[in-house]
Amino acid sequence: MGGEGGRRLKKSPKLRAYMGGLTDIAGLRVGHMTDARALTGCTVILCEQGAVGGVEVRGGATGTRELGPLDPLHVAPQVHAIVLAGGSAFGLDAAGGVMRYLEERGRGLHLGHVCVPIVPAAIIFDLSLGDPRVRPTAEMGYAACEVASDTPVEEGSVGAGTGATVGKARGIQHAMKGGIGTASTALPDGVVVAALAVVNCWGDVLENGRIIAGARDGSGGFADAAHLLRTGQIAREISALNTTLAVVATNARFGKVELSKIAQLAHQGFTRTIAPVHTMFDGDLVFALSVGQVTTDLQRVGFAAADMVSRAVIRGVTQAEERGGVPSYTDMARAASP
Repeated sequence: MGGEGGRRLKKSPKLRAYMGGLTDIAGLRVGHMTDARALTGCTVILCEQGAVGGVEVRGGATGTRELGPLDPLHVAPQVHAIVLAGGSAFGLDAAGGVMRYLEERGRGLHLGHVCVPIVPAAIIFDLSLGDPRVRPTAEMGYAACEVASDTPVEEGSVGAGTGATVGKARGIQHAMKGGIGTASTALPDGVVVAALAVVNCWGDVLENGRIIAGARDGSGGFADAAHLLRTGQIAREISALNTTLAVVATNARFGKVELSKIAQLAHQGFTRTIAPVHTMFDGDLVFALSVGQVTTDLQRVGFAAADMVSRAVIRGVTQAEERGGVPSYTDMARAASP
């Protein structure tokens, strides 16, 4: 990148082959609820039979709910869903609808005659793109559960990725569209590792070291957010308006301590594909889930998780579509074509 600016996109197809996804992990279902008019939404990952969980927070501007049960010292042994939502802190309300859905079905932590679903949640800021008065609600969270499926995950500008944008170093007017991406891999011993990412970063998205989506320079190329940050040429309105979220999951058996480490290792996927990343104006975090009984090495799963996060981030932008006047990867590639 080197701060040269004005880098042109090379023509590249949007419709890359589906690379598997989070629902390749038996026991997980994913559901999106999208408000295409207000440009916001939520995504629910259901693990109704319970999953051991962990989390690693690296960004400086997180918006979360119920991360406590993911702490190795917390008494709750499992979680029953993860919620990812737009709407900034308002969007955390979507988790209430997911809890109601699970409670009605008797899914949760049973305490005497009471069933308490454990539902960690995290949000992105998407209020600058659509209608900021409309945010994901408990009703949207419930509806996302109703449509949740173990079929291939829909990607792009859906669910929590509906209003996602990337490359905001020069302000939203020079940004590009982000979204949801997912990927999975099967290791030789039968272990499956998968990731889902909601890509709404302040920085640029890279593939093999080349910017493929990010802050535009106004002449058909990229401004190079890392260079702008190093040289102080950043937008004055920078604030906590960003965040990339990921959920990694495996059918291997791990405890909370090990999953916290896997979530930590999975952040390498962000560092490979987003620059700058983990800033004070991003709420970057990774959830990790174990829903299986296969025995394997933590290191192998952690590094595979990083690979899947990288792929999911790239798919989050390559599968996105223009929304609210913010161009997509495909739009930019088409404009760069001869």
